[in-house]
Amino acid sequence: MMLHGIRVLDLATLAAAPLVATYLGEFGADVIKVEQPGSGDPIRGWGHQRDGVGLMWKSVSRNKRSVTANLRVPEGQELVRKLVAHADVVIVNTRPATLRGWGLDYEALRAVNDRIVMLHITGYGLSGPKSERPGFGTLGEAMSGFANITGEAGGPPTLPPFMLADGVASLNAAYAVMMALYHRDVHGAAGQLIDVNLIDPLARLLEQTLLGYDQLGLVPTRAGNRWDISAPRNTYRTKDGRWLAMSGSSPALALRVFRAIGRADLVDDADFSDPQRRLARAHEVDRVVADWVATKTLDEAMGVFDTEQVAAAAVYDITDLVADEQLAHRAVFVKVGDDELGAMTVQAPVPRFSDTEGRVEHLGPQLGEHNAEVYRELLDLSPSDIDGLHARGVL
Repeated sequence: MMLHGIRVLDLATLAAAPLVATYLGEFGADVIKVEQPGSGDPIRGWGHQRDGVGLMWKSVSRNKRSVTANLRVPEGQELVRKLVAHADVVIVNTRPATLRGWGLDYEALRAVNDRIVMLHITGYGLSGPKSERPGFGTLGEAMSGFANITGEAGGPPTLPPFMLADGVASLNAAYAVMMALYHRDVHGAAGQLIDVNLIDPLARLLEQTLLGYDQLGLVPTRAGNRWDISAPRNTYRTKDGRWLAMSGSSPALALRVFRAIGRADLVDDADFSDPQRRLARAHEVDRVVADWVATKTLDEAMGVFDTEQVAAAAVYDITDLVADEQLAHRAVFVKVGDDELGAMTVQAPVPRFSDTEGRVEHLGPQLGEHNAEVYRELLDLSPSDIDGLHARGVL
């Protein structure tokens, strides 16, 4: 596996930071999930449950080994510092002041292992007037500007019904970890601290809003599914009550739409063929497309659009998603056996490499399932040592 020999300590909770460890574990990193004894990571009880088993936990903690360590007591903190001596990456999302009080901040861990790459994901970042505030993905979606431009015109700001800010932050953080490891292992540098928050990564994707404001003084407002750089671009309801989405992001694609719906006359009309003039008539373009789609079933409309190579797709619900032949061909979803659930279908690793395959070897483990294995393997602790740590409330 690509990351064989890389050991990751996942000391984080909930979504963004643990997801980084998940991605690394899919390609061979040895991920050790360090959890608080008794309670564990709150994501164990987050979201849908089956027979008291958290489904999100099972997926996010795939391939990880679970150990417990009480970070609130000195002996537990010392145990983690000893683990750091055997690690390449440490992932945390605890507030900076708390980590310093525990002796588990970057300066303390670098003194143990100067090759350590430490990823610290927080709500607002490690410095600045808001750095010590608790933060969650919802706040990142609000403060990044995402919610302000999402939703129907005249309607309220709209938050996504999934962990968008956490997910975007985790992807930025994952490639940051890989760059730090490359810098260390290829260029001979020491490890370093990576500071990622939940606002900056999502704000980075909303680049158009910044550029328009900086250069033109524009403050965008909510416009539903329209986008002021592309027309047609919307969702359209079909005769049978289904929906399809369409994008005319390139000039050629937009003209192809007009021909496909029997409005070739618009191709020769500069008000509709010229990209900038067409944007000024986006409402008219939408009405023309919507009126045509409304006369067709989803299958009929998609048949025309596929034939004419129009960039359109059905709006899927989860039943459509898992049944799609393209996704099935790519094995986007895989069924994995599990001691608690029997089996569960989860998303497969996303990147596809020509010579190396990501894997899901097992789903999220039970709390402390690998205590004896990990502490014996890395710290040479005996069964009686581990029993003593349990008795003292350290594990």
